Amino acid sequence: MCSDSNTMPREAAKQPGRIRATAAERRRAWLVHAFTASGAILAFIAGWGVIHGSDRLALAALFIATIVDGVDGMFARLARVKEVLPEIDGARIDDIVDFMTFVLIPMLLLEAAGGLYLAAVVPVVSIVLLSSMYGFVAPDAKTDDHFFTGFPSYWNIVVLYLLLFKVPPAVNAVILLVLSALVFVRIGWVYPSRTATLQRTTLALGAVWTVMIGGIIWMWPAPPRSLAIASLVFPVYYLVLSLILHARRAPVAAR
Repeated sequence: MCSDSNTMPREAAKQPGRIRATAAERRRAWLVHAFTASGAILAFIAGWGVIHGSDRLALAALFIATIVDGVDGMFARLARVKEVLPEIDGARIDDIVDFMTFVLIPMLLLEAAGGLYLAAVVPVVSIVLLSSMYGFVAPDAKTDDHFFTGFPSYWNIVVLYLLLFKVPPAVNAVILLVLSALVFVRIGWVYPSRTATLQRTTLALGAVWTVMIGGIIWMWPAPPRSLAIASLVFPVYYLVLSLILHARRAPVAAR
């Protein structure tokens, strides 16, 4: 035991990127990791909501988890967590939490809400889970110029809209299968908090959309249809911007 404790600091000091961090800096880094990991608690709350028939609670927990995911990277960069705590892989925490809150729980919610025919549940959900698993582990899942590659498994948002607009189960299955296929299509999708082009516009529209979605969930299960339709502006903007920027990036990548 003593020899281990003596060698650990020297081994840690050799880790690339490590800096001499103060106790306050390490506390901040730990708090950022705890903030990211809190998504696992939100996943449990969402799952509890699904089990107990509270779609509103499940959607609210997933919504909060999405906000956490949207800002934790900024906090991580401000706290320099990779340099201060290189022994903790924050990206891995993020991926584990995201798979629960972006993929697994939304599929449970859709099934529990009757969004898929019984015979289609296992095959369709299996395809969603397996394709998303690939999407999370693909080497080019996040590019150096800050894009997601392939459909970035926004199943929490997809399921919310499928339930919001009461899309028929057969159509839901088709949508899920098409988006699962798009995971493997190497299109670059905007990384809202990091893609530089039109970033301020993206963040401003994203903030308005977030408020709209919060209102929709608050008034669930019967929010005004006008609000539901208006909330589609940002997803459409996001899709169009992603396709335009991908088209511009493609010739550069081909050189």
